[in-house]
Amino acid sequence: MTLTPEPNPEPVTTPARTASTDPTPATDPVLDQRTFDRILQPRSDNRLPLGEGTWHQLARAYVWVRLISVTALLALVLVAAGVISAVSGRPWPWIPGGIAAVILLWIIAITPRQARAFGYQLRENDLVFRRGILWQRLVAVPYGRMQLVDITHGPLDRAFGIAQLKLVTAAASTGVVIPGLTQPAAEQLRDTLIAVAETRRTGL
Repeated sequence: MTLTPEPNPEPVTTPARTASTDPTPATDPVLDQRTFDRILQPRSDNRLPLGEGTWHQLARAYVWVRLISVTALLALVLVAAGVISAVSGRPWPWIPGGIAAVILLWIIAITPRQARAFGYQLRENDLVFRRGILWQRLVAVPYGRMQLVDITHGPLDRAFGIAQLKLVTAAASTGVVIPGLTQPAAEQLRDTLIAVAETRRTGL
């Protein structure tokens, strides 16, 4: 009796997950283009730990957008105080104008360091967002609770190629706004979060 060998079965291949449905890509050059290289932490020991995983940061151009916006507001405050003082003939408008000017100058001074304290991380089940140097905030938004992912950008944002991404959930307290993303990063992050949130809601 002659035995004939059975034909080799065809290999079964598993389709690889694409970047749009994988919430935790190992490296994503789009999210890290033209961004800061590391998150600044408070100098004291009492600080929120970064933990493990890859943290993504804001675009460097976000600092320029903030500086231009706050400087324009500062000029407007000083002009308004000067006009009101000249029309009324009294110096009292310079009191609130001076207080507002000091606050705006402080914001200008801390903006570069403050921008480098922003960061977000795509984990397996949620997105983690952190911000702040003096007042630190750490928020975890589960993918399954995301209801809306919105991108907004004003004229100055468009001039520098950045956008703001807003995550809306059922609970308003867990909503997150990530400012200063590059336009490609905002669009890719939006598509990824929408795809992952849909799979979490359907239980796939």
